[in-house]
Amino acid sequence: MSSCRSTLLVGFSLGFVFSLASAQASHDAASNAQLASPEIERKVDTLLKRMTFDEKIGQLVQYSATEVHPEKLSGPSTAALNVNPPGPGGVDSYALAQNGELGSMLNTVGQSLTNHFQHAAVDNTRLHIPLLFGADVIHGFRTIFPVPLATASSWDPDLITDLAHMAAVEARTAGVNWFYSPMVDIARDARWGRCTEGAGEDPYLGSAIARAYIRGYQGDSLSASDSVAASVKHFAAYGAAEAGREYNTTDMSELQLRQVYLPPYHAAVEAGAATVMSAFNSLNGVPASANPFLLQTILRDEWGFDGLVVSDYTAVMELTHHGIALDPAMATEKAITAGVDIDMMSHYYDADLPALVKAGRVPMAVVDEAVRRILRLKFALGLFDHPFADGVEVTGAVVEHRPLVRRAAEESFVLLQNKPAPEDPLLPLAKSTKRIALIGPLADDASDMVGAWSGANNFGDVRTLLATMAELAQQNSATCTYAKGTEISGTSNSGFGAAVAAAQNSDVAILALGESSDMTGEAASRAFLDLPGNQQQLLEAVVATGKPVVLLVFSGRPLVLDWAAQHVSAVMEVWYPGVEAGPAIADILFGDVAPSGKLTMSFPRAVGQEPLYYNQLPTGRPIQHADPAHPGYVEMKFVSRYLDAPNDALFPFGHGLSYSTFGYSSISLSTQSISSSSLMRDRKRQPIAATATVTNTGKRRATEIVQCYINIRGASTEQPVRNLKGFTRISLDPGQSQTVQFPLGFNELSFYNAKAQPVVEPADYTVYIGGSSTAINAAHFVTTP
Repeated sequence: MSSCRSTLLVGFSLGFVFSLASAQASHDAASNAQLASPEIERKVDTLLKRMTFDEKIGQLVQYSATEVHPEKLSGPSTAALNVNPPGPGGVDSYALAQNGELGSMLNTVGQSLTNHFQHAAVDNTRLHIPLLFGADVIHGFRTIFPVPLATASSWDPDLITDLAHMAAVEARTAGVNWFYSPMVDIARDARWGRCTEGAGEDPYLGSAIARAYIRGYQGDSLSASDSVAASVKHFAAYGAAEAGREYNTTDMSELQLRQVYLPPYHAAVEAGAATVMSAFNSLNGVPASANPFLLQTILRDEWGFDGLVVSDYTAVMELTHHGIALDPAMATEKAITAGVDIDMMSHYYDADLPALVKAGRVPMAVVDEAVRRILRLKFALGLFDHPFADGVEVTGAVVEHRPLVRRAAEESFVLLQNKPAPEDPLLPLAKSTKRIALIGPLADDASDMVGAWSGANNFGDVRTLLATMAELAQQNSATCTYAKGTEISGTSNSGFGAAVAAAQNSDVAILALGESSDMTGEAASRAFLDLPGNQQQLLEAVVATGKPVVLLVFSGRPLVLDWAAQHVSAVMEVWYPGVEAGPAIADILFGDVAPSGKLTMSFPRAVGQEPLYYNQLPTGRPIQHADPAHPGYVEMKFVSRYLDAPNDALFPFGHGLSYSTFGYSSISLSTQSISSSSLMRDRKRQPIAATATVTNTGKRRATEIVQCYINIRGASTEQPVRNLKGFTRISLDPGQSQTVQFPLGFNELSFYNAKAQPVVEPADYTVYIGGSSTAINAAHFVTTP
């Protein structure tokens, strides 16, 4: 089973060593003692009483480095991360910092640059209040690891904690103390570009991964030199944008909101997340950044969150575009009274809040409470004692961090298909293979091997697939012939001839196809999910040679791979693997490591199936009733189905092959019935244990991700056909068996009723344990009154 790795160290030859062990401690309470200690509250009270009104307003304002004074830099300037549109014109961030009119900065990185602004704030202002430096560090700072959708496919929270801590270690050397991460939005529609930033379609797995990021970023103490404040985003339900279109509206029942979309945010808050970012979208007609139901009723009243809320980029300004504000003043009033403490880049709070307070439209108590939350974080981070970045700055990928990134990539790859070619499965390739054709626009593209939101990455740090394969070919006295074939979005087939020739003269053709980095992430929705450009035609041309073909898919979302599934022997999703892309892929291709990744989003057969997810609600006319032998048989046409495609996913949630095989025993339950009222009374108890024995029935050591699902029938509201309620990673030698047990209690057995309240009712439960969401190994029990 996966366990904490207390001995893993992150070390630099630059002269400092940080232990990842400190990041492993669990946070079980929502009260977040790191922020709300009595000592911090006393300091906040004292400082708040000394602040003028203008100084308070300044704390609520965030800008990027719109104005730099190079003559005052202590070293070479480091540019701000270029991941956002230009900020408001006429804003001099340095002057604002000097005057105490700036509380935090966006995507401003590097010791010299952050210290430049920090000195302006600390040395020149009356109360010496330091700045927060927040940055979009999504999957690594300098040493870029696989995109979050990829690392989620490892189903390894401990690994994710280590990766998150690694990013925090690097960023703190560059003055960054606040990450706008993790993104925990549930994503059920692959058309949405920001699928790449999250953990996929399931709330249980998403919650486990949310907790892992918080542990890694914040550790045991926010004031530690290797910790950063996390910002959980985008609150809330941003991933449910209609039609998968970026910034679009979301509309859903409160039951669905609470049962599907809120759990990962709640898990992050329970884990101690220091901050939350409000979303761009509206929810049921109310924009998230002016939504008191989300920001006050749920976040603060129900969950007890005592950290700060920051808007997304210009989200306060966008309230006018949403149509709920007639002017900047109204937008400001609605945002701050709803619970948005920091206005990111809108230039609204500083411009309009003073007059609103003077006119009585915004109570002074609201401003004071927002300032209190910001000061609370600054004290918790230790910025009043240590405001400046020092030590040796990390400016490139760290050699000692590469093994962790390589392992993360290897665990994230999902072997979707591995057919015989002609007798044994095509993968792994024999190391004696002498003639390899490497084909495709993604084989040697460093920028498209790290993915969107690649932080402060230097593309020269990326080890590409071509470079690795060429090196291995030389070591093995083999040949690796490369043919690009086409561009990622290409339309010309002028390179097809060279690609086909390379395949014809090879023992195996490896195609590296997929999306470019800028096709995923923010503002990257796609209406079609096929391979871009004419890559599909290139694939078909190479397959037509009759040579064994391995398809490597680089993407930040599920793509439509229906043709490939029918015609290509081996298909592996490699996502965007990070700086160790080439070596990690080669390790899997040649069998040094067996693949173990499992999908966290369902892969469609056609884009018309989207949104597609495994945990759907049942219907009164399910497709299985089309079978004439079924007692509920009806005419095929009058069931819930498509006329031109199957209902199910091409590759379902939880799917992923290995180089070995695994067998499952029957499930054993510790009891056949349990009182629902007892579960309601004692919500921490887990009185039921579901147990199965897993055996490696193959010929090599491999890792299996054992998954536990539950179905509920007879409840007051419809429940999904299956819901994930447990998982664990186990590694077994050939013939070895291990018994796996899943404890079940209120959290696993409850659901939301029609009043949107969590309950356990008398009902029939089915437990499934297996290697994917389609597992058929089942056992039953009931909950009584």
